[in-house]
Parts: sequence; structure tokens; C-alpha cells
Amino acid sequence: MRLCELLDAATIKIEMAAGGKKEAIEELVDLLVQAGRLSDRAGALEALMKREAVQTTGIGNGVAVPHAKYAGVAALTAALGISRPGLDFDAVDHQPVKVVLMLLAKVNDPGPHIRALAEISRLLQVPGFYQKLIDAKSAADLLAVIAAQE
Repeated sequence: MRLCELLDAATIKIEMAAGGKKEAIEELVDLLVQAGRLSDRAGALEALMKREAVQTTGIGNGVAVPHAKYAGVAALTAALGISRPGLDFDAVDHQPVKVVLMLLAKVNDPGPHIRALAEISRLLQVPGFYQKLIDAKSAADLLAVIAAQE
């Protein structure tokens, strides 16, 4: 599973406007709608917010990985946002989140979803990777950072 294959310039937002969890999720869902990867905005938001109600996906160290299974996607899809000032995502370490990587997976196909979460975990353990994401100046830069580590 390669994250750079799930993302493209249309599904990446540098300088997110969101200040909190709900707004960040909405902003990334809107990217997927605009990119033509998602047609039911309301259904996707509902699935993601239900997942957040179970437990925050703000995993700490400046990262959130909101994810949900949702029948309205044909295949695993992703969006990535950067918030340089950080946003309140109810992270487990109570620190602001600067990297938000959202996944929406098919309901009856957990394999790609689990592999993507594992790849995200692996990448975040690479020394300097997080900072390179934050420092990226464009979507192309972000994709290059991810591709270089994969």
C-alpha cells in the first residue's frame, strides 16, 4: 500500500482554514467531493463523525488520521491537509494537530484500509518525516516527500 497512490494534488490542502476537528474533516471531505471521488458529502461526514464519537483519531505528536468505512466510495480514498498553526482535534496528547490524513474505506473490504493505516504508522516513525510534511510548500512537494519515503 502506497499513500502517494491514494493522493493527488486535488486531494491535498496546504494551509487548511479549519480551527477544529469538525471543520478539518469537512474541509477534507470537500476536497474529495471537488475531486470527484465522493458524491455524498453528508453521508461521508456522518460516517467520519460517528467514528470520531467512538474515540478521537487525533493520535498525538501533531497528527490526526480521521477514518471511516463508508458505502459511498468505490475504493479506498484519502485526503491530506496541513495546518501550520495547528488545530484543536481533541488529540490524545492534548496538543494541536498540524497533519490531518483522512481515509474513507469501502464497507466490506477492510484490507486496504488496514494496510493504509499501517503505512501511515510506519511513515510517521521515520525520523524527520513529519517535519518535512509541515515544511512542504505545495501539494507536489508533499507528494514528493511521501513518495521518497515509500
